[in-house]
Amino acid sequence: MKSLKLSLLIALRFLKSEPVQSFFIMGGIAIGITTQIFVGTLIISLQNSLIDQTIGTSPQITLQAAKNSDPIVLNAHLKNALGIKTIAQSSILPVRTTTTLYSNDTESTSLSLIGGTLKDLDGVYRVTDHLITPKAKLGTTDIFLGKDFATAQNVKLGDSIVLRMQTGGTQTFTVAGIFDIGSAVFNERQAFANGETVRHLLGWRSDEYSAVQAQFIDPFTSKDTVAWLKTQFPELKITEWQGQNADLLKGLTSQSMSSYLIQGFVLIAIAIGIASTLAVAAVQKMKQIGILKAMGMSDRNAGAIFFFQALGLGIGGSTMGLILSFLAVKAFGLMPATFTIVLQPGLMVGSWIIGILVAMLSSAVPIVKTTRLDPIEVIQNG
Repeated sequence: MKSLKLSLLIALRFLKSEPVQSFFIMGGIAIGITTQIFVGTLIISLQNSLIDQTIGTSPQITLQAAKNSDPIVLNAHLKNALGIKTIAQSSILPVRTTTTLYSNDTESTSLSLIGGTLKDLDGVYRVTDHLITPKAKLGTTDIFLGKDFATAQNVKLGDSIVLRMQTGGTQTFTVAGIFDIGSAVFNERQAFANGETVRHLLGWRSDEYSAVQAQFIDPFTSKDTVAWLKTQFPELKITEWQGQNADLLKGLTSQSMSSYLIQGFVLIAIAIGIASTLAVAAVQKMKQIGILKAMGMSDRNAGAIFFFQALGLGIGGSTMGLILSFLAVKAFGLMPATFTIVLQPGLMVGSWIIGILVAMLSSAVPIVKTTRLDPIEVIQNG
């Protein structure tokens, strides 16, 4: 341990004897780590934004009866199965839907009602978050309309509208809220109503629903959950978002691959830079190392000098990179962009550790060179 302490002190002296060189090496590591963290954070934030825009306000899995017009019965077996999977799910929504017809003086347009409790609807569609009118309750005669539908039909908050059912009857609703879910098609064709009201319009029992929908904390777990549910309920039609968004998944995979390649090349560049610099340093310090070995320093302790040098450079450079990447992400957040960039603590810590490990591995070249050094030959050659 005492001899390793001597190696550490010599390594620190070597670093201090070449402050400009040490600073530039740490600067190179810092730029590499900054690039790695910033690119990784940018790609992850962009992917999360794309996923949120695509499925953030829609069900990620849907369970329906084999025939679309038939209700699905939310019995004890299904409730128990969904309860087992509750850990992986962020929200479960038993929903009733029906298509209606809205007519004004000149034209008619279809409007689909999505019925449920406001709390359950928020779990999947985040209705309350997307209301552009004051927050309201969804009573039995209330309806939330999309912004595009309300604009096209000149309907305002508090107005009464009459919808014609498929069965021929009519139902009057009061416009209690207007939402903008971020999709013009959805805003124009869908509306939210109280689940009990839709149930009465459909004439169904209290345990009958059009579908059971769910959102996941980790949306990429939907495949496994659906595979399990299909073994439990082979009579049901179960769909999930990954199967319906193959092009999006290909795009996300391509982005991830590009990010990994960039980060990999950055790490290789860091390793080559440190290894070459330390190798040059080993040549420059050949005489000193030779004298130390002649005085009895072992190959292990002589190599440890360059290991500690690499460790110091790795810690200093990676820490600088951590600080610079934090500032870079914060600066990017101040710029106008279509998505929000979010710091990824796991990525930052991981990159910091990887930067240090790469620096430590880079010391292998000068360590081998030092091990092969013959102190007698060095002294004889001056």
